[in-house]
Amino acid sequence: MHSANGTAPGASPSVGSTAPRKRINAHVTGWGRYVPAQILSNKDLERMVDTSDEWIVSRTGISERRVAAAHETTASMGSVAALRAIHAAGIDPDEIDLILLATLTPDYWMPSTAALVKEAIGNTRAAAMDVAAACSGFVYGFATAQAWIESGLAKHVLVIGAELLTRFLDYTDRGTCILFGDGAGAAVLSASEEPGGSLAIELTTEPQGAYMIWLPAGGAKSPPSAETIARGEHFIRMEGKETYRFATRTLASTALESVRKAGLEPDDISLFIPHQANIRIIEAVAKGLDLPMDRMYTNVDRYGNTSAASVPIAMAEAVNEGRVKAGDNITIVAFGAGFTSGAVTINWTADPARGRDADEAIRPQDVHVRLPVDWDSVDPIPPALAEIMARPGTVNPPLDDVVPGEPEPASHPVAR
Repeated sequence: MHSANGTAPGASPSVGSTAPRKRINAHVTGWGRYVPAQILSNKDLERMVDTSDEWIVSRTGISERRVAAAHETTASMGSVAALRAIHAAGIDPDEIDLILLATLTPDYWMPSTAALVKEAIGNTRAAAMDVAAACSGFVYGFATAQAWIESGLAKHVLVIGAELLTRFLDYTDRGTCILFGDGAGAAVLSASEEPGGSLAIELTTEPQGAYMIWLPAGGAKSPPSAETIARGEHFIRMEGKETYRFATRTLASTALESVRKAGLEPDDISLFIPHQANIRIIEAVAKGLDLPMDRMYTNVDRYGNTSAASVPIAMAEAVNEGRVKAGDNITIVAFGAGFTSGAVTINWTADPARGRDADEAIRPQDVHVRLPVDWDSVDPIPPALAEIMARPGTVNPPLDDVVPGEPEPASHPVAR
């Protein structure tokens, strides 16, 4: 991925050089999104739970949300969004040096969903890992990507936010099932000596709110069992009122701090792209920053809260709709479980037209995530992996004694 001295691919080593190192900036060069075709409207929910379209719209601004099909996963949706972002960036998938996938609904606890996406998009060289910061995950991933680029560790980084939340909802709980939907968004960040790109980042975490939005079971503290399933502990739980109050204040303050770190004021920002959790929160943030609502991008009415996918979906749509043009300053901002928050102020430098044909160029039916051969065991070694293992390496340690045999039977009963 990079040379021994830590420089990005194509970069010149600085050993022995007295020339000052030019500043490397992280520019957004590609963007893409994917949402499932299936729509779950408020009218549909009226037939499932004690609620109404008027109640949901008046309190959240949500009219409908998307639900993944049975064959779709977090990885498959993330892969489509990723390829659309790569298409907009005008690069080959194998030029990506690092893949960061933000999600709280991974396909599996292991391997990482990012690893599955790497294979699905046809990349052979990137490092890949998941980012766990709930709804703030994409912004946290963006900040990580910027650090890799500015340090010279990577030239192109793919950041994805993807969620399949509808499989973790209790559809008898009207307080949560009305809020969430599925989808994915992605961005490519690229190194450049040109000015602009990401200007300033603000990240916060307030763990005192850790149990205000949470999923009680499934982790090491409370592994899955018949009892946890019976108690409904694998569904999202949320203390709505207090979460929304804290989120409103934190979104506003985090966004403002990022803007001011960039040496700007809110009036200098052409468009704020906030996490799409609730229209009332977004309206309150606009008032707190003394800005009109037309400076806030919203699509919460169509998708609901898609957690880590929310900001990148909104960013891709805002650019493709002509709400962002080259030279504009924009701020993305999010808030999530663990009471995380993050904001990035960006000077946009890419041509918005580059993203508008990505939906047609990358078709979901052409993107495939490999499934395991045997769900009850581990896979046999795939031919492609066997070929890699057979190649001579730069280091060839002896492999004769690497794999241990079966344990010898005990010569006497084990004491209990």
